[in-house]
Amino acid sequence: MHATWSPLNEDYLEDPYPIAAELRDEHPVFYAEELNYLVVNEMDDIEAIFMDHETFASVNVQDPVFPLDDSAKEILGAPDYNPVAVMSNRPEPDHGRIRQYTRQGFSNRRMKTLEPYIRRRSHELIDDMERAGGPLEFVEAFAFPLPGETVFRFIGFPEEDDEKLKHWCADRKGFSWGKPTPAEQRRIAEQMLAYWRYCREFTAAKRDDRADDFASELLTAQEENPDDLTYNEVESIIYGLSFAGHEAVTALICNSLQCLLPRREVWDEICADRGLVKQALEEILRFNSSQVSWRRLTTRDTTVRGIDVPAGTTIFLNFASAHREPGRFERPDEFDIHRPDAHRHIAFGKGVHHCLGAQFTKFEVAIVLKVLAERLPTLRIVDQEFTYFPNITFRGPEELLVDW
Repeated sequence: MHATWSPLNEDYLEDPYPIAAELRDEHPVFYAEELNYLVVNEMDDIEAIFMDHETFASVNVQDPVFPLDDSAKEILGAPDYNPVAVMSNRPEPDHGRIRQYTRQGFSNRRMKTLEPYIRRRSHELIDDMERAGGPLEFVEAFAFPLPGETVFRFIGFPEEDDEKLKHWCADRKGFSWGKPTPAEQRRIAEQMLAYWRYCREFTAAKRDDRADDFASELLTAQEENPDDLTYNEVESIIYGLSFAGHEAVTALICNSLQCLLPRREVWDEICADRGLVKQALEEILRFNSSQVSWRRLTTRDTTVRGIDVPAGTTIFLNFASAHREPGRFERPDEFDIHRPDAHRHIAFGKGVHHCLGAQFTKFEVAIVLKVLAERLPTLRIVDQEFTYFPNITFRGPEELLVDW
């Protein structure tokens, strides 16, 4: 048992990797009293848990880490707030049933249709940056707006709604993965309710206004397979997808720059050969992932590393430890874009719940890095102290000052 460690501790938020290594070396598995989770630190154990979805369920991955205040519960108790679990937190066999329809939306064709938009919007945002001049705060100028707008185009939301949609989605990671105050919980709950109502109205309107977008595809699939995919599940997929395709991508763009720009020889190599971006991204996902943990819940009595674990135990899967594990990666604390096995990271999970948007995320961030290398080869990070929003899973700097 560890009485004081928590992924919300200030020193861990600042830099989890050396602390995670100490935790792993001391105890591959331990109970974190502050968090009330069993913490699993080694890659082999984490992968085994991912692959045994019947014993280690994903039903808690979107749940608040700590109990909600009654006032927030009351807001989300509105009669018309009725989203259902559909993706990362839906157990089998329903998860597989729904995934066959959501997977179709992430086809190569769909990604290719969005490529011109991602490129155009990236150039437009860089144009705005150049007009404003540096030093400039990159999260607000580029890394936050682009992923949100991209996923909104993917779903089919109209561009004129972008700002309010980004506002409603912005604080979700605090609600489900942080420790917000009762006042913060109420504010976020109001945003979640407003966003759910918007998604319901949008989905209803889409029934009579189809287009070449994911929402239209889902509605057509539901009409053709009403006994296999419900209308409420379609609403819930649309509701849940925007956050999943937004916050983590913002963080990954920033983490990529944190890895590449201070290593000028690496950035110059990418500027000279943008074909290296794909390989570099795998190492970024290993070395400085935008997702440093995930969760599970035991459905029955089991054992982890010889430790008896009863049913109903919450499990914290420590990616920050596993991604720098010496037994899994050679020289794990070195950043090397030519590492041959960097792709063996688990930033997107593993098994039946492997992240549906993994390929799309890498596709989008690769375009971003190529455009930045083309337009701003002298881009650099200004000397600063980074801060990270307190939550147990998603990690990226709240601000990133850059110049060129």
